[in-house]
Amino acid sequence: MTTLVTGATGNTGRHVVEELVRRGEHVRALTRDPVAAADRLPAGVELVTGTHTEPEKMDAALEGVDRLHITVTSGLAEVGPELVRRAVDAGVRRLTVVWGGYVGPVEQAVADSGVEWTRLEPQEFMSNTLTWSESIRAEGVVREPYDMPSALVHEADIGAVAAVALLDDGHHGRSYNLTGPEALTSRQRIAALSRATGREISFVPITHEQAIERLLATGVPRADAEYVIGWYAEPGEDATTVVDTVEKVTGRPARTFAQWVTEYAGRF
Repeated sequence: MTTLVTGATGNTGRHVVEELVRRGEHVRALTRDPVAAADRLPAGVELVTGTHTEPEKMDAALEGVDRLHITVTSGLAEVGPELVRRAVDAGVRRLTVVWGGYVGPVEQAVADSGVEWTRLEPQEFMSNTLTWSESIRAEGVVREPYDMPSALVHEADIGAVAAVALLDDGHHGRSYNLTGPEALTSRQRIAALSRATGREISFVPITHEQAIERLLATGVPRADAEYVIGWYAEPGEDATTVVDTVEKVTGRPARTFAQWVTEYAGRF
């Protein structure tokens, strides 16, 4: 059987690929740049050129695929339902989808697909911490508008849960809220980074609008920027409450932020 992973070199996609390969599965990885992907993904992965935001060009990639993993990214909302339809028409019988923060057109199309599906609803990715790396390296500071707790989840745990849902029975129709084992504020995360890097890192508050302007400067549309910073202002109960879904699904505890920091300390 063949599993197609879209966004195969992304934050979560590469972990899905690695988990599937670890379990001995044949994986087809969809990527814009197969040459670069070959250096980032395990040996034996079948690399195909493409992007899930162009489903009309994915017929060859979907040929012979039994299972499909989708990560909802920018630009997918408009074409995602077409991707799901083409996948089902091509013979895909099991779908996993990493949501975009809410149940939008893609997530709904997966739920209405008529085949087995599982929706993964991770809270904040631990890898979001990498957005601090430049200012930490240059100045030893982190600038954020809020210091709210967040039940951060390791991207590898998202990949592990996706692999279980793709390969094992009993996950059809489930929506899995995914968190790490603790909720940490920005200051607590900074303290962990300070310990790992051996350097003093300061927290510098900025305004809500300054945070939005910072995202706009990177090319993020205003609506998306306002949504993201609004989430940090009022993250909601799910974003701050630890749940044990990762352990229940995979059989092992969720990875800690300290583990993540150990893996990525060199980036700071």
